Amino acid sequence: MRLVSPLPALVLLLPLAAAAAEPTAPLLLDNGTARIGLDPAKGGAITWLSWTGQPRNAVNHADPGRLIQQSYYAGALLDRRAEGQSPRWSPWTWNPIQGGGVGSWARVTESRRLPDGTLYAETVPRLWDMPGEEAAARMRQWTGFEAEWPEVIVVRCEFESRREPGDRWGPAVPLDQELPALYFTRRHADTRSYLGEGRWRRESQPPGPPWGKVSPPRRAMACFAPDGQGIAVFSPAATEPWNFGPHGGGDSADPAAGPCVHVAPIDRVPLGPRSVYRYRYWLVVGDETVIAARLEALWARHAGERAELREVP
Repeated sequence: MRLVSPLPALVLLLPLAAAAAEPTAPLLLDNGTARIGLDPAKGGAITWLSWTGQPRNAVNHADPGRLIQQSYYAGALLDRRAEGQSPRWSPWTWNPIQGGGVGSWARVTESRRLPDGTLYAETVPRLWDMPGEEAAARMRQWTGFEAEWPEVIVVRCEFESRREPGDRWGPAVPLDQELPALYFTRRHADTRSYLGEGRWRRESQPPGPPWGKVSPPRRAMACFAPDGQGIAVFSPAATEPWNFGPHGGGDSADPAAGPCVHVAPIDRVPLGPRSVYRYRYWLVVGDETVIAARLEALWARHAGERAELREVP
């Protein structure tokens, strides 16, 4: 399965020398139409997304559980409150989060621009339920633009579990994985599934969590603001109903506000102590017409793409 498409040379807004000298400085790519950014101080997750029709940041980054980021679940539900587990998230599975855990950001071991212009980050994720606890895992991410379409960002994700076999979470069991977890500003609450041939279906859900469930037939959903500008995610590796819905009220455009909008494509996968899991997804920005045209092209090219799971001895 081909997981990487050729990417063009990209413009790095932060000078490369400055990035090397200051590893915690945000890294931004801008092709004149869209801007995408990741923040090594926030686990190397995507913390910025804007475009010509939406110059303000559309990514909610109010806490380590927001952002646009990798998130995985494995093993048994454990009550670890005696060890400091957050009572709000107990019992909980082994849940490594790229952004970080409750009240703590994850550690990035490497973040840089590759020779082809792609942004690369490697992260030691944190377990969501336990403040300050690093997961025995690594997350790697490659982020860039599709050469032909300036409104389209392609993201390749790799997760490597480094748990000890026979640990307290136990063997692999099938659990829902977020491919990826996406959080946008609250004003992008007009959520629609893409049906193909330029057709959309509006999806309705009261503020959560719990989130709503929906099965977009083209494995793509978009979140639009009142002015018609939106962000779509195309995740062909998703095999299960997606999570979606608003959180809180109002129509705030503040990326640091509590209210937000959530979308998460889902794949059901048994991640074992020594699993490696890989997938790709695409972000498309613009108005309804532009997004529909790009989703049509992506579907024609990548509809059959699936995630890759392998076990390491």
